[in-house]
Amino acid sequence: MGRLRSIQTGTVRPLTVGGRKLMSAIGKTAVAQAVAGPLGLAGDEQSDLSVHGGLSKAIYALPSEHLAWWQQQRQKQGVSLFEEALAPGYLGENLSLEGVLEEQVFIGDLLRFDEVVLRVTQPREPCGKFNAVMAYSQAAKDMVQSGRCGFYLAVDVGGTLHTGESFTVVPGPRAVSIAQALGHKAWKHLR
Repeated sequence: MGRLRSIQTGTVRPLTVGGRKLMSAIGKTAVAQAVAGPLGLAGDEQSDLSVHGGLSKAIYALPSEHLAWWQQQRQKQGVSLFEEALAPGYLGENLSLEGVLEEQVFIGDLLRFDEVVLRVTQPREPCGKFNAVMAYSQAAKDMVQSGRCGFYLAVDVGGTLHTGESFTVVPGPRAVSIAQALGHKAWKHLR
């Protein structure tokens, strides 16, 4: 059993990466509820559809327990001058989930909410935009090494999600956890 702590959506806007202006929707803003459809949450955008969005990456979920750790990483790098915690959505997540970690969630598992059923498809693989948002060059490497990546979800049954609602994890084949899948895929990008 888990809980949906918050829901976030975002629009495409400029982001400076290595002195270049790119377009990104990585920063998300909290909403009380959102309608989930085959391509994600209503009102949420992605700037690069070759790597974000689509049927198998419609929604990005992150365990809310990770935000404090990411805040500490930024402080260690001298990035965070303020003591306030990172807000949900800062890392680009649409759903901040409580009670499920990457070691406990497997590809093919279902997250069953009141109206909505989401299927776990793959771990998030970090990119250069993530480093830019976190404001230090090793952020992507830290995501992979720590396993604090979150995961993508496909929408099997659409409907309205509400902040604060509970969900259950319905086990799928249980062959590969998100943590295991991240180790197999993402290390290749960081070597």
